[in-house]
Amino acid sequence: MKIANLEFKNNVFLAPMAGVTDIVFRGICKEMGCGLVYTEMVSSKGLYYGSENTEKLLKVSEIEKPVAVQLFGSDPYIMAKACEMFNDNDDICIIDINMGCPVPKIVKNGEGSALMKNPKLAQDIIREMKKATPKPVTVKFRKGFTSREVNAVEFAKAVEEAGIDAIAVHGRTREQMYEGKADWDIIRQVKDSVAVPVIGNGDVFSVEAAVDIVNTTGCDGIMVARGVMGNPWLFREIKQALASEKVIYPTDVEKVDMCIKHLKLAVNYFGEDKAVREMRKHIGWYVKGIKNCTDVKNLINTEKSSGNVIDILLKYKETL
Repeated sequence: MKIANLEFKNNVFLAPMAGVTDIVFRGICKEMGCGLVYTEMVSSKGLYYGSENTEKLLKVSEIEKPVAVQLFGSDPYIMAKACEMFNDNDDICIIDINMGCPVPKIVKNGEGSALMKNPKLAQDIIREMKKATPKPVTVKFRKGFTSREVNAVEFAKAVEEAGIDAIAVHGRTREQMYEGKADWDIIRQVKDSVAVPVIGNGDVFSVEAAVDIVNTTGCDGIMVARGVMGNPWLFREIKQALASEKVIYPTDVEKVDMCIKHLKLAVNYFGEDKAVREMRKHIGWYVKGIKNCTDVKNLINTEKSSGNVIDILLKYKETL
């Protein structure tokens, strides 16, 4: 798949997810065959004003390079200045704009999906960013703001006119948040209306869904989000399915082994306390559906030592 002057080995990408797509999880997904990983969304204002916490989100490991950074903001000048910070950074290959986040505090500031209500401002942001960087600038947005304001096609045409290099469409409105069914037909309509690459996003929880979204929409790429929580193997599976190869699914033992690997990597990057705390949700996702998983999660959720968590997981693995 090509975006501007870049070519990717495959067209199955990891969506940016706050609190999930950190440096460790991105690396695991890349190992599993992900074509491109995105950072968690990063505040353009945080970058502009030198926030230490914001800069931590931009740390990149060797295995995941190059990555796409996703910025959010609504000030064209600040968004452009944030772009300039990546011009000499070879680890970052794409600058993506978040115009789809539905979280109230983001929307209240006129950022994220609120920009779908203001196509002129969205165009101004893109034009200023394109002036500020030679790197491809892409955008991710939704079906519309509400069911009465479905404007993805018109919005896609507007951002294309402003010079965007690729578009990712989540087939839900802001009003839906992450509920209900994603509308893949709106992705098809966007694909039919623009010449730039279109990446489909929403409800890709399985190999079958990945194949269906391509066949239904004609999209150039697939962006997977919640479907890979606890299941980074989905990237490998989708690649195999799209290549008409035998699909290899992970065993329960492999899932527990991945918990241990993920935890050890997290400890190395974030330190003991943060890693153990953050890994509780990941481990819950990894073991979901495996026998006695609730008992294991309950044990792990009270632990503060990574060594103890690993011991629990090793004993659990012996029962599988």
